[in-house]
Amino acid sequence: MCAAGHAKDTFLELKRKKIYRYLVFRIDEKKRKVVVEKTGDPAETYDDFTASLPENDCRYAVYDFDFVTSDNCQKSKIFFIAWSPSSSRIRSKVLYATSKHGLREELDGIHYEIQATDPTEMDLEVLKDRAN
Repeated sequence: MCAAGHAKDTFLELKRKKIYRYLVFRIDEKKRKVVVEKTGDPAETYDDFTASLPENDCRYAVYDFDFVTSDNCQKSKIFFIAWSPSSSRIRSKVLYATSKHGLREELDGIHYEIQATDPTEMDLEVLKDRAN
């Protein structure tokens, strides 16, 4: 399973131009491609991002996390999140788990990866700890 051209282009816009805060990807089984399901404007919050993930289905997501270091420097780190809630179908979990590596290789510039099965595993504090 590989990313559709639009998905890679959208990721590059997030990475280089900072026109998105986050991206949510889903697997289109008919096209056998990973496609962009949702984009978040730069003004959207982390809560907006987590609310955009389905409760009962798997997704991939990329989040551009801005923070200030202890030296008072503005930084940005890009997180790849593999969302696989425990309530999702087993077939979906297997499909997303086996397709993750191919997508990660195509999205060059990811700093950190998080595998989450419930919201606490990808809480904002988890991102802050990983980024510092």
